[in-house]
Amino acid sequence: MNGLLVIDKPSGMTSRDVVNRVQKWFPRKTKIGHTGTLDPLATGVLVVCIGAATRLADYVQAMGKSYASRFRFGATSTTDDADGSVTETPDAVPPTREQVEAALASFVGTIEQMPPAFSALKIDGKRAHKLARAGKDVPLAARRVRIDAIRLVSYEWPFADVEVDCGKGTYIRSIARDAGERLGVGGMVQTLRRTRVGPYLAEDAVGLDLDPSRVGEDLVPMSSAVSLLPTVRVWGDNEARFRCGQVVEYTHSAEQAAGVEVCVLGWLEGFVGIGTTLENQRVKPQIVFPV
Repeated sequence: MNGLLVIDKPSGMTSRDVVNRVQKWFPRKTKIGHTGTLDPLATGVLVVCIGAATRLADYVQAMGKSYASRFRFGATSTTDDADGSVTETPDAVPPTREQVEAALASFVGTIEQMPPAFSALKIDGKRAHKLARAGKDVPLAARRVRIDAIRLVSYEWPFADVEVDCGKGTYIRSIARDAGERLGVGGMVQTLRRTRVGPYLAEDAVGLDLDPSRVGEDLVPMSSAVSLLPTVRVWGDNEARFRCGQVVEYTHSAEQAAGVEVCVLGWLEGFVGIGTTLENQRVKPQIVFPV
């Protein structure tokens, strides 16, 4: 089986735990991998690649994401969320809703964000969270991330319910921490749910109580992983030649400029692979899939 499974991850499990559970639903040696770590506290969309779809993981990871989170102000945490050791901020003065909205709005755009010390990032081959738990220094550097929108849904001290649309690599915990610091009261994530990864929505996700005998029915086609790419079509002998790694002409498609990465479809819109366009309406294979 080749395709994507959109899992609704429960709280209390790591993303690796989810992959281990899903692995039991498929024959031994089936390649399986997830596309973007969710914290154990977090719930929601975790896209799992099955079989040949593991070659498309980077495309899914690059997709925009949406989160619903409850921030708790007036406190900080060693992990920047409720799973850590929480310290109340003494004599914290509750900010107004307008102040909270202004603080959150200051993070929208392309910003430099400091990841949490307790994270899955690697430092000299070791996970940052393992170093942090061992009491060692975690020399992380700020990373450039894209935050498209932050909406304050409700606010009643000390909790603020927010929705965040963002790009790859954004830590919602860091937004809560930094917003609390900007407000002078401290902040952390109380709850977190990923509601969307690209076109994959939480309401369409399946739970880990899925009947393994029907797992094939819930596989999403591999082509959905590159749904944001322009599409070209190759038919007949060109489809077979493309699958063999040869440059071919594409037909029955609007001509693309040279150097464009495209999704390549074949007969009956079957997914053939990913290519790069060349001059004279030709396409060069990057990734190809067998029939």
